[in-house]
Amino acid sequence: MDLIAPVGQQIRDRRQFLRITQGDLAEIAGVSLRSLIDIERGKGNPGIHQLMKILDVLGLKIEISNKG
Repeated sequence: MDLIAPVGQQIRDRRQFLRITQGDLAEIAGVSLRSLIDIERGKGNPGIHQLMKILDVLGLKIEISNKG
């Protein structure tokens, strides 16, 4: 199951809602612009620390549920 695509879409939606450019978000979060672009497109394989930096800047969090 591809998990990065829906996460990337939520990151993009929140970034646009906050009117933050990709370049600004990448700089503030301390990640490369290329990585951010790939994440928003549902591509790549971001590390958890990289992802958490981006989510923190945007005020988002990851929740894990046990819906087995």
